[in-house]
Amino acid sequence: MAAISHKDQNVINNIFGKSKVIIGVVHCPPMPGTPRYRHSDFIDTIDRAVQDAVNYVQGGVDGLIIENHGDIPFLKPDRIGHEISAGLAVITDRIRQKLDVPVGINVLANAAIPALAIAKTTGAAFVRVNQWANAYVANEGIIEGEAATVLRYRAAIDADDIAIFADAHVKHGAHAIVADRSVSELVRDVEFFDADAVICTGQRTGDAASLDEIREMRAATGLPLLVGSGVTPDNIGAMLPLLDGVIVASTLKRDGVWWNEVEERRVAAFMERVETIRAERAA
Repeated sequence: MAAISHKDQNVINNIFGKSKVIIGVVHCPPMPGTPRYRHSDFIDTIDRAVQDAVNYVQGGVDGLIIENHGDIPFLKPDRIGHEISAGLAVITDRIRQKLDVPVGINVLANAAIPALAIAKTTGAAFVRVNQWANAYVANEGIIEGEAATVLRYRAAIDADDIAIFADAHVKHGAHAIVADRSVSELVRDVEFFDADAVICTGQRTGDAASLDEIREMRAATGLPLLVGSGVTPDNIGAMLPLLDGVIVASTLKRDGVWWNEVEERRVAAFMERVETIRAERAA
């Protein structure tokens, strides 16, 4: 595949063959070596992740992101063990063997190089990076942007076809370090450092991004824009027309709780609402 360049194409259309895409997040159960891992056979972890992926796809989503969200509390990138990358690679491979949809990788917290390695070896199409440029104070401490190192690593492993989806004004942290700069400027920094798509989020997992912030980000960049948290059947109608896609999980889980299993009926109902919005836009 040719190298991706956001200067001459829309990466969402390139990967998914459409816009206004819905990407479901596979929140993998805790990995070996993490505090919440319960020493069961790892095949149970694989099976749970694969079943969630199946429920998303059978419910109609356009793609998936696979991430180690069960590994709370998260480590900084340089302290994440190889067992995490190995586990995510196995899970991603099993999902890709079973399902024919585009897949992305997010290794928490902010571990873009392991994510790229997993994507390269499993055929995933993109990675999500929560702090791509600048720095912020996260739950894990000070997290610095990974762009310079990651883009060199991507070139070194011949992975220029793997797209970078980068958060701007990322959730789960404080932006005191860059408080003298507007959200628009932070978005421009993400674009300047060669991200392929921008993600807008709320304050934490399941918290909705504000429409005002979405509009501000939309005005600041020509890159595809997605929302990465807090999307529900109630707000998707207001959000989706402003976006190129949404990344969704909690509202599609049992009881709307992120650590529960994905329910296919919830996904199908959500996607029925999405199809209505798409049809209205096309009319």
